Amino acid sequence: MRRRTLLAGALLAPRLARARAAGGEVDLALVLAADISHSMQQAELILQRQGYAMALRDPEVAAAIGSGPAGAIAVLYLEWSSAGDQSVLLPWTRLADAGQAAGLAGRLEAAPLRTGMQTSISGAIAIGRRLLAAAPFSPTRRAIDISGDGENNHGVPVEQERDLAVEEGITINGLPILRRGQRAALGAEALLLAHYRDLVIGGAGAFVLPAEGFEAFAAAIRRKLVLEISSPAPTGPAPA
Repeated sequence: MRRRTLLAGALLAPRLARARAAGGEVDLALVLAADISHSMQQAELILQRQGYAMALRDPEVAAAIGSGPAGAIAVLYLEWSSAGDQSVLLPWTRLADAGQAAGLAGRLEAAPLRTGMQTSISGAIAIGRRLLAAAPFSPTRRAIDISGDGENNHGVPVEQERDLAVEEGITINGLPILRRGQRAALGAEALLLAHYRDLVIGGAGAFVLPAEGFEAFAAAIRRKLVLEISSPAPTGPAPA
């Protein structure tokens, strides 16, 4: 079995190399991984989707996209919930200017909404690793951008997948969505922030940038995209 696996890998490698050469060089291959678990209400799913679309249209994000040596990045948009529920909403797309980023935003807004069940951040990282390994580009950096409103509660421990990603040279950044009201008063949001900081993020320049409620998501994801797209990558937590 091992010999067959090695042979299959040897046969696949040239095809993958050709695909990456055809895709071209990019400064960053970025998986945008958005939480759609059952804790997310319909209005919140809409705000999250609109936040990503608004960020992709932002002039600062467009400037960041063109700021690296290659002048382009590759983006894939992934929705996730339970360990076996991850769906690529927008496949790998090369972005080199504001018009292309706006086009991706339009496709994102037009896609139908859906809701999943449990919260498996580890499942999102696992599929993100595979998608990055198969990306048809030659990136200088690779990153997974996780946004969500809950802790990992399904699948393998999140730090297990995080550590595998870091070993592969992937950076994981986190955008926990913090809720106001009773959850905050009970300390749940402080625990969520600590969960992302201690167990989710990892790799070179990894950082956590929370959104203070879904209404603040658009501004938070815009700032986060500017930070992670810009070269060089930020080091440590994002400044307040």
